[in-house]
Amino acid sequence: MLSNWEGRYQRGETGWDRGGASPALSRLLEHLPAKARVLVPGCGRGHEVVELARLGFMATAVDIAPSATAHLRKQLLRHELDAKVVTGDLFDFVAKYPFDAVYEQTCLCAMDPTQREVYVDQLYAWLQPGGMLFALFMQTGCAGGPPFHCDLLAMRELFDTARWQWPENEPIFTPHANGRFELGYSLVRRPD
Repeated sequence: MLSNWEGRYQRGETGWDRGGASPALSRLLEHLPAKARVLVPGCGRGHEVVELARLGFMATAVDIAPSATAHLRKQLLRHELDAKVVTGDLFDFVAKYPFDAVYEQTCLCAMDPTQREVYVDQLYAWLQPGGMLFALFMQTGCAGGPPFHCDLLAMRELFDTARWQWPENEPIFTPHANGRFELGYSLVRRPD
């Protein structure tokens, strides 16, 4: 897995990278308290992590690609910001304390769908009860990937209502330049 994602960064095959934070970020985070602990799994070059740190959140970023996390560290240093940056396999990441929120943008759609259930278990474990999962579900409209399509009916089954509270409001629509788009939801982790 490391060679696949690192290779993409080395070859410049990063079509998912907007070059800045997602426009959905500010809308998804507007209800978080100041200094909230936020995890960004599969952070890539970490544009959202830089913005979270700039806004005063306590951000933790995890990615498997060393050149992506090196870029993030340089950006944080350049802007004199602080965040914890972890280079490693997301499935091996163990948090010392649960997070107030998780910002899930391009990680779920990047992994093989056979890994999704384990990943959702990880998300649940990383969050404190009542914590928020800000999920942007990629809509590709086609088979294969990455990115893999995140069918909303499948997402509702994956993030079942026994463990996750879904919002009643409409999702945040976030388009990509390639014609694909994401639908953003704020899910609340229910207690055990």
